[in-house]
Amino acid sequence: MKKILFIAVFFIAAGAATAQKYAYVDMEYILNNIPAYAEAQERLKQISDQYQKELENQRGEIEKMYSAYQNESGRLPSETKRKREDAIIAAEKEYKELQRQYFGPEGTLSKKQEEIVKPIQDQVIKTVQNLATAGGYAVIFDRAAGAGMIYANPQFDVSDQVLQKLGYKK
Repeated sequence: MKKILFIAVFFIAAGAATAQKYAYVDMEYILNNIPAYAEAQERLKQISDQYQKELENQRGEIEKMYSAYQNESGRLPSETKRKREDAIIAAEKEYKELQRQYFGPEGTLSKKQEEIVKPIQDQVIKTVQNLATAGGYAVIFDRAAGAGMIYANPQFDVSDQVLQKLGYKK
């Protein structure tokens, strides 16, 4: 009796699963077709380049300090040598701290990305959710995320519909 019940439940569940509508979107494609996203990416690149330039300048100063120390170390008293070494070590620590502040996981660049890009991504996700609800889709996959999707039939790609709902044309 349990086997028959299990088989019946299995076929009912399988039938219900096949009745569901599925679609996919390519978030990368969608975002690349939104001008505000391209502008946000360019702004982030400029900020990153600015931080990188600042770090490179600081790195150059540290290298000058070290080079001067190497050239003069033979004729410096031991107390002066130690002070210079300490200054170089302190400059290295400051450099690494600044690098972490700018590019670390909780760094300024990450926060800027959250501030600039996330609202655009949230708008796209909300539009996908609305499209899923209106279209009766049980699941919409993100092809760009690669979530194990090996093949996707283009007829189920609703990326252009998302762009259309956001007010952008292909």
